Amino acid sequence: MLIAVLGSAPSGQPAPAGEGNALAAAPTFGLPAVRPSTGSAPVAPGLAMGNSSRLLAVPIAGSSAAEPRVAPLHRTVQADLLIVAPFSLSENLAAKVGRIPGVVASERIEAVRMSVNGSSTAVLGVDPSVFREFAARPTGASNALWQGVASGGVAVSYTMGTEDKIRLGGTVTAAGRTTQKLRVAAFGTLGIGGVNAVVSDATARALGAPAGNAIVVSVAPSDFTAAAAAAGRLIPKGAGVEQLVSLISVGGESTEANSTGAAGAGQADESAVPQAALSAMLKAAMSRRGMPYVWGAAGPTSFDCSGLVQWSFRQAGIVMPRVAADQALSGPSVPVSQLQPGDLLFYHTDPTDPTYISHVAIYLGNGWMEQAPEPGLDVEVVPADFGSEFAGAVRVNPAQAAAVAARVA
Repeated sequence: MLIAVLGSAPSGQPAPAGEGNALAAAPTFGLPAVRPSTGSAPVAPGLAMGNSSRLLAVPIAGSSAAEPRVAPLHRTVQADLLIVAPFSLSENLAAKVGRIPGVVASERIEAVRMSVNGSSTAVLGVDPSVFREFAARPTGASNALWQGVASGGVAVSYTMGTEDKIRLGGTVTAAGRTTQKLRVAAFGTLGIGGVNAVVSDATARALGAPAGNAIVVSVAPSDFTAAAAAAGRLIPKGAGVEQLVSLISVGGESTEANSTGAAGAGQADESAVPQAALSAMLKAAMSRRGMPYVWGAAGPTSFDCSGLVQWSFRQAGIVMPRVAADQALSGPSVPVSQLQPGDLLFYHTDPTDPTYISHVAIYLGNGWMEQAPEPGLDVEVVPADFGSEFAGAVRVNPAQAAAVAARVA
């Protein structure tokens, strides 16, 4: 997904405080695996009883009387749209968006790119009491996580925490317009592709984010297209509407697909990628064997999992989205029995959200795949894995891949 960089206000509108220079694009996902911490640290409900959603959190410092109060989770909704601008959006606009037919929920937030421990990533500033309902269910349900955010800490994605060797309960350096040390309150995936950190509104604004420069929106599936169009008509010049889901035609009907659950939709026949392009992609991918895994890298000499896929297809003239969760929407699903070289294999490797697609590999044929695995390892060819973490396979359709890439870039 695209998170707005800090920029200038549209003509005729004063620039709010906190705007600054554009920041680099966000890195994406890899293939980590850690065990949940033990001891007295509060964790997501159900963990002690063996719940598979291993969301990790740390004790909150200070007395309970001084801690901001966070409302309990009453429901979970899908984050479908993000209205985003490099300037503050008005409360009046947010109210109008909330009245669009089909809108289930909406909330003003901050959405910017900034550096966290030297890695540029997408960061959201939120009211924890409200925004938690838009997060992936295991994350939204963790009172410890949102209490930590409300108390001035940061929650980072499970992938960022482990790939970047961030210590739970330690600190990270967040650099926007200002630089601050933030306590790592929890590891927890939001379920929104490309977003790796969440802080409170106050912390985001202190770091230089324009107040309320984004509105996250949940829409009833039957009203998605009309609601997105209506939102587009309401926004001021300089703002945009980002779709956080794709509508994929399956058997003549439109279905909503996001970055969680199974990869692809429908069935695939022969590859939509011309054979010459497919051969060029596979040749390019194989030429990267032995090159190091680096989280957020997309070539030409170091890669993370989705960076390898994007770079390899680019050498064949095919545009792919950047992160694994979006690459899973780049074509129709294909059963294992019908896999062909060049198909993409997707995996659930994030224990804080077991339905989130967080790893991708390239199928080479004859039961082999190529992947950029994790820090400390190199791009490798290994037997294809169809175990418990396997989420499904996709046969890339160049037009669909380009459409998803354009939506999120």
